[in-house]
Amino acid sequence: MHITWLASVALIALSAFGQQTNTDELKQVLAQQQAAWNRGDLEAFMQTYSKSDELTFFSGNTIIHGWRPTLERYRKKYQAEGAQMGILSFTEMQVTMLGPDGAMVTARWHLAMPDGKKREGLTTVICVRSAVSWKIIHDHSS
Repeated sequence: MHITWLASVALIALSAFGQQTNTDELKQVLAQQQAAWNRGDLEAFMQTYSKSDELTFFSGNTIIHGWRPTLERYRKKYQAEGAQMGILSFTEMQVTMLGPDGAMVTARWHLAMPDGKKREGLTTVICVRSAVSWKIIHDHSS
């Protein structure tokens, strides 16, 4: 009986440790995005996304399918002539595990633009664990 109880406590502790590890890894995905964005490196920013035609990106009234079209959207909107990227930050981040290899991350994004204007909105990303890291498979940002 004592061994069964001890095994149960150990499993609960391991589960909690795994949950915290996943949460930290998922928050790191957005931290990687933030760092890459703030360096003006959209290629590195996009490395957090699944490099797949199955990737979906929703923003406003637009739906984009695929990694390359998502990158091109970012380039047109933030790196075309006259466009500005600004300084990105995230607040109010929450991670919800959807299973051992799936998660939803929600946050508020903030862009401080060089002209002093500020933009902000909400984002929800769905992530799956690949062989080496978590990757975003769906991004809905408004």
